Parts: sequence; C-alpha cells; structure tokens
Amino acid sequence: MILALSLVTSISFCSAVSAQLTKLTIGNNTLSTNGLPAWMAKEAGIFGRNGLDVQIVYFRGGTITAMALIARETPISQVSGPPVVSAALKGADAVMVAGGNVVSEYWLMSKPEVKTGAQLKGGSVAIATFGGLSDSLSRIALQKLGLNAKDVTLVQIGTIPERLSALESGKVQAAMLNAPDNFRAQKRGLYKLMEVRLPYQGIGVGTTRTFIRDNPDVVRRYVKSQVEAVHRLKTDREAGIRVLGKYLNIPDREVLEKAYDDAITDEKFPPKQYPSLEGIKKILEPLGETDPKAKAAKPEEFVDMRFIKELDDSGFIDELYKRSKR
Repeated sequence: MILALSLVTSISFCSAVSAQLTKLTIGNNTLSTNGLPAWMAKEAGIFGRNGLDVQIVYFRGGTITAMALIARETPISQVSGPPVVSAALKGADAVMVAGGNVVSEYWLMSKPEVKTGAQLKGGSVAIATFGGLSDSLSRIALQKLGLNAKDVTLVQIGTIPERLSALESGKVQAAMLNAPDNFRAQKRGLYKLMEVRLPYQGIGVGTTRTFIRDNPDVVRRYVKSQVEAVHRLKTDREAGIRVLGKYLNIPDREVLEKAYDDAITDEKFPPKQYPSLEGIKKILEPLGETDPKAKAAKPEEFVDMRFIKELDDSGFIDELYKRSKR
C-alpha cells in the first residue's frame, strides 16, 4: 500500500455524513509555505463551511503523493506539477484543477566552503524524491552552475527539514531548500549557491479525471475552499503566520515573517487560482528532449480549469477581494 509510506498508516475516503460534511482525505507532500492553503482552509474552518471534513495525510515527496492520487487512495492532493505531468504522460488520468503556487523558488544551499559549481562537482545534493519538484529544479540549478546531474550524486532525503539536517550534518554537500528552511539555513551560516525562481507549476490541487466525473461537487467545493484560503492568507497576516508556525513547528518569528511575506505575493499565489499553463510548459520542455510524447504534448492536456473558471465567471473571486482590504 502506498499509504504505508506516509506518516498516517491507515486512511479511507467515504461520503459518510457527519454534521452533513463529506469526509475527504487529501494527500500533501510539502513542509513549506506552499502548504499554506490547505492548512489555512482546515484551521480557519473554510473546508467545513464548504461541507468538507478534510484529513490531511503527509507523504515524503511529490512522486509518492501522485502515486497515491492515481491509486485512488487520496482522491485529491496538494501536489506539485512534475509528478502529475509525468504520470499523465504514462497514461494516468491525473490532472491539476487549481494552481496553488505558480512561481517556484528554491535555493541550492551548500556548506560555507562550497561556493562554486567546481567545488560542488563530485559531491552530493539532497532532494526529496526523483521526479518531484526539488529534483526537477535541482537540475536547473546545476545547469546554471555549469554542471549536470551526472556531475553530482542526487540523494533522495525526503522532507525539506530533513534535507537541511543532512546538509548541516555533512551527509550531503548541498541541498534544495525553499521557504522557510532556506531562510533558516541562511541564518545559520549556510551558503546560497544558486537560486532558481521561475514560472513553474508548484504545489497546487491535483485530482483525477475519474474522480471529477464521479464527484464533481466535491471537487467544486474543494477548489472553492482553496480560493477562499488563499484570500484569507492575503488578508489576515497574523493568522497565516500562526498557521505556518503550527504546521512547521518553527518558533522563530523572524524566519516565519520573512517566509510568509515572500510566499503570499500575487505572483506566487494568484487570487484567481488557475493552474499555470506556462508553468506546465516549463515542466514539459526538458522532458521533451528525451520523450516524444512530452515534446508533442500541450499544457492544456494536464489541467481542468472548469472549477476555477466557474468561480471567476460568476464574479465570486472579484467580490471576495472587494469585501476586504489587503
């Protein structure tokens, strides 16, 4: 069972009624600011107001999260674009229905003595899992340093805090980190060797076309919760920082504020949560160098925009932001 790899060993999905709420177990593969929409939706009661009783199950990496999604063990997931695209290219019916984070930013952090690509060559770099977001962006970072994946050893470490720990302990010479752990690493004296920031479909809302067909109203309510949670994050900074600190167990207020303010910009988390076609194109481009299917594929094949478009066309999102100051 894929879920045996998660931190929760037994889950189920059913449409049982408890106070008229639909029970829903979702997958999540991030311990970073990218997880904020689902955490805020749960903590602020947004899921409940949309008729959902949501349990969040954590997986160590986007590839495993996508596998659980395809296996129907988690019908909806907070998952990054690369494993969804890769799975769909292989025939799975995985699809992105909300964008979440559409500008990805990772830092390749290294030990203080490693300040160039030449010094990193022959060393090891910590990522989450092969085929996931950190893996994809690590290859871009290495390319910017004049290296490729063959010049280093990519090591599957798991969570971002685990990668930071591996770097600090000397287990690896560098690690792909994003907020808030990149800021924690910098504060502890580690070196920012390379920054990768580009339009890229990061952690968003993924599901399957089968689940959409069979449960369109559940998907509709989840996407509406996502939009409302992003709005709450943009209009209630204190609540957002509290949620971030709770889920990441970080007491450092300075790091939390820096990470939060960097994360919730309209560029990274747009109010209108369309999946990023430009970001999916960026995922397809390197895959297309070796995979004819990826080369011929169109970004539109990996998304279902209908639920966000419904909210947008109805004026719901515009009205949401008109009612509150940012």
